[in-house]
Amino acid sequence: MSTNHLHPRFAVSALINALADTPVVLIHGPRQCGKTTLAQGIAESRGYAYFSFDDAVALGAAIADPVGFVADLPDHAILDEVQRVPTLFTAIKAAVDRGRRPGRFLLTGSANVLLAPKLADSLAGRMEILRLHPLAQCELAGRPPGFLNALLEGRFKARNYGRLGKELAARIAAGGYPAALARAIPRRRATWYRDYIETLVQRDVRDLARIASLDALPRLLALAAGQTARLLNVSDLAAPFQLSRPTIKDYVTLLERVFLLEQLAPWHSNRLSRLIKTPKLHLGDTGVACALLGLDAELLWLDRSTLGQLLETFVYQELRRQASWRDDDIRFHHFRDKDGVEVDLVLERGGRELVGVEVKAAATVMASDFRGLRKLREAAGKRFAAGVVLYDGEASLGFGEGLFAVPIRALWELT
Repeated sequence: MSTNHLHPRFAVSALINALADTPVVLIHGPRQCGKTTLAQGIAESRGYAYFSFDDAVALGAAIADPVGFVADLPDHAILDEVQRVPTLFTAIKAAVDRGRRPGRFLLTGSANVLLAPKLADSLAGRMEILRLHPLAQCELAGRPPGFLNALLEGRFKARNYGRLGKELAARIAAGGYPAALARAIPRRRATWYRDYIETLVQRDVRDLARIASLDALPRLLALAAGQTARLLNVSDLAAPFQLSRPTIKDYVTLLERVFLLEQLAPWHSNRLSRLIKTPKLHLGDTGVACALLGLDAELLWLDRSTLGQLLETFVYQELRRQASWRDDDIRFHHFRDKDGVEVDLVLERGGRELVGVEVKAAATVMASDFRGLRKLREAAGKRFAAGVVLYDGEASLGFGEGLFAVPIRALWELT
């Protein structure tokens, strides 16, 4: 039994809304994050026919005659792993233009079509894209999340939570992939993650690009895992390989396309000129990162600097997952100036509120931990709604105007 059925997926309502008024809906996200299960769950109740392009016959038929393949489809169809047949997008566009009915095609893809602009453009105005991530902590807890609302409204009540301690390292190392979480023994879980990377590189990446040195990719990813939550430094990533910087850059983009890596853009403001314009690097899931680094929960707990980095990625991914279920547009950035004053995460809602989140693995918070948030508050002016230091302590407390210390556990326990 898949663990997907054990945990609610909070993307369901966004998917139902999209199918109600849009002809083509694409669920995209990394392989094995639960896209097919989510699509089939919706489809069973609505009579969709299901076709997977991981099936050699369906793949062959679609590649040989994309127009004929789409023309023969029933009124409502799920097309799984659609990135394997890029030529289908034009045929789907033509079919939609002949008869625009909402919810006609439900597509899933394990490669980011937004990074292949031709595909996205061909269905502009006809397709809604939903990003599905691995399981979030609040999905694992079965609680609808309230943290982002509290953050954007700048209201955190004083209350106590239990400290996470070593459980924090265990959650980081476990990651969010349903099939990995279905394995009770951490070593078996790590094996699943390593096999997952191997398969992904051998199959999906090979489909996306002709790469001379495929074996460099898992090594590059392991190197990136060690640099997660740090500023992207292509020279550092290129150093161990006999590969040029442009090649490494291309490889990073390729790993982004299969959702294994992400670049977090810097926040900028006209009020501040001395801001760093380099993006930060984040791995797509901390379970993958720990497996690549050979870290289980025990080792991670002892390695405080790596724990700090992975915790920042863990918090970033949890907030990204929660933001993906909302109707409003939340953009993520990081903030850093040339004096090294920084805020780990800056979230902007539309052109309106702006909030900052600083992440600490420690159990205490001091006034000095708010230095970056105070600078961000100054730069953002009236738009600044709240600044939060997330830490592994017990109490949620105010630290002056719009500033709060909040236990990490609140991310999934605040409803």
